Amino acid sequence: MKKAVFCGGCFWCTEAVFKRLKGVLSVQSGYTGGFIKNPAYREVCEGRTGHAEGIIIEYDASEVQYQALLEVFFATHNPTTLNRQGYDVGSQYRSAIFYTDESQKETAQNYMELLEESKVFENPIVTTLAPLDVFYKAEEEHHDYYDQNTNQSYCQFVILPKIKTLNQRFKSKLKSKE
Repeated sequence: MKKAVFCGGCFWCTEAVFKRLKGVLSVQSGYTGGFIKNPAYREVCEGRTGHAEGIIIEYDASEVQYQALLEVFFATHNPTTLNRQGYDVGSQYRSAIFYTDESQKETAQNYMELLEESKVFENPIVTTLAPLDVFYKAEEEHHDYYDQNTNQSYCQFVILPKIKTLNQRFKSKLKSKE
């Protein structure tokens, strides 16, 4: 079992996307990359902690490779907007990858270079790449948010389009529906 940490804006969005992938064993929303110990949601949302909303994924590398996780990450958020994802604005919504080993660092660097060289995005990628220090789990009410609140307007207008992108572009990488 391996771990990966991605910050792609609101953690409700990234959690909803990654929990649907084959080989992903668990996805936990939380905070990382800041300077305050044990931050709370309100502090993070106010931009006072330096933390970004993110997810930590536990995955089976025999079922899903880190490269595939990167492909989904870059396809389901905008890595070219600094400290912003849609209407969510602030450094807590920044695009970031926190690697857990040198292999992840190298794979992420190479993939971002490939995206830039291929001009996949109109603007330059601003995703930061840094070693994982500590990941703080979010409060319980943020866990599995999308699936428990699918009719909420934020879920309909912000998260559902990401799920649709995932379903269209990565059909072969999705868990089968039970």
